[in-house]
Amino acid sequence: MTLRVAIVGSGPAAFYAAAALLASEDPAVEVDMIERLPTPWGLVRLGVAPDHPQLKTVSRAFEKIAQRPGFRFLGNVEVGRHVTHDELAERYDAVVYAVGSQTDRRLGIPGEDLAGSWAATELVAWYNGHPDFQDLDFDLSVERAVVIGNGNVALDVARMLALTQEEIAPTDTTDQAIEAILGSGLREIVVLGRRGPVQAAWTSTELGEMGELEGADVLLDPGELELDPVSAAELEASSNVVKRNVEILRELASREPEGKLRAVRFRFRVSPVAILGEERVEGVEIVRNRLEPDGRGSVRAVATEEREVVPCGIVFRSVGYHGVPLPGVPFDERSGTIPNDGGRVLGASGAAVVGVYVAGWIKRGPTGVIGTNKKDATETVELLLDDARGGRLPGRSLDASLDDLLAERGVEVVSYAGWEAIDAVERAAGEPLGRPRVKLCTWDELLAAAARGGGAPVSDTGFG
Repeated sequence: MTLRVAIVGSGPAAFYAAAALLASEDPAVEVDMIERLPTPWGLVRLGVAPDHPQLKTVSRAFEKIAQRPGFRFLGNVEVGRHVTHDELAERYDAVVYAVGSQTDRRLGIPGEDLAGSWAATELVAWYNGHPDFQDLDFDLSVERAVVIGNGNVALDVARMLALTQEEIAPTDTTDQAIEAILGSGLREIVVLGRRGPVQAAWTSTELGEMGELEGADVLLDPGELELDPVSAAELEASSNVVKRNVEILRELASREPEGKLRAVRFRFRVSPVAILGEERVEGVEIVRNRLEPDGRGSVRAVATEEREVVPCGIVFRSVGYHGVPLPGVPFDERSGTIPNDGGRVLGASGAAVVGVYVAGWIKRGPTGVIGTNKKDATETVELLLDDARGGRLPGRSLDASLDDLLAERGVEVVSYAGWEAIDAVERAAGEPLGRPRVKLCTWDELLAAAARGGGAPVSDTGFG
């Protein structure tokens, strides 16, 4: 009998899981990929910085997966709203959740919710055209922005805010964001890290790009790069990436400013203790940290009595992604993940929830790069297939179609053909401008394009 599997989510982990499932011959597998948005690819479309088009080329592999027999895309379908977990479990032999980490981690400091204090994830979604974030109003008329965090997303935000016309125009950044960034009053973007340069989590490529900005100097006090003994030892034993990062920082610190329109300033060993302002952001109070051994070969930041205020008009908090719970599915609020053992979802008792699996960031937390999800998803699928072969899946209690249920509820399902219609409209709009695409950014535009494309209703293809 052919195994019927629902995958919830459509980012890299979801597509890699689909590929592994569809490659199975014993048992044969058919996959329904269920996505809340009308568009697939997750953060490849909506998280990767627009000026990094090479990272988006992984979508070509996903396109090939989507063409395999037995694959269906059901876009504009939200689990917990249009269909429940239990209703999926009734209709599929197994359900795989690959929904990523959809929100940001909180700082937990006073003033975090002031106007002008934003999660970096909100800005990223806005300039990437996520339809839920297009009504946000980022006041970029201010002279200084502060970015809190030392990961690649923090660098993306700092870099995007510093791009010139020549750098941003050829990208698929939304028109609204291009206009706002180019017309902003920003003169300085300050990037704060609570530990030192050795502990920063960015990649060398991302860091190196900061020194190539056409319209922004990088400002870095060489004293910021002085290492405590533990950090020096950590650097000596670290990967080539970390060593290269420190080399890049030292080279940047040695440069003389060229007087460019904007500047990106790096600060290390400081933590925000409050975001200041009456009605909106006026500054960030930071504390100087000293670094102490953490007993695991690295250091932890310990606050000193030394404090200062960095005046600014807007703040972007970039201290990590965090998962969001789904109704009817176990969730660990502390880690922001679905509890699991290698990909098998675990219930409150610690026992596996039969037939329910997890892959990607919602499985392991927001770590790794796009390719990391391939090994992660394959591990999950191997367990799922092993359970199927061992007769440990519960089996479908209903042989009814999900399509019929969605139709009864009036859900306007976007098929893969509908997504291809959206894709074609966007690419056609971008081509005469020398851009990869001009994104449709609202729900109405996306659904209208999918409908105009004449994509076959999901019930006309595949199983169901």
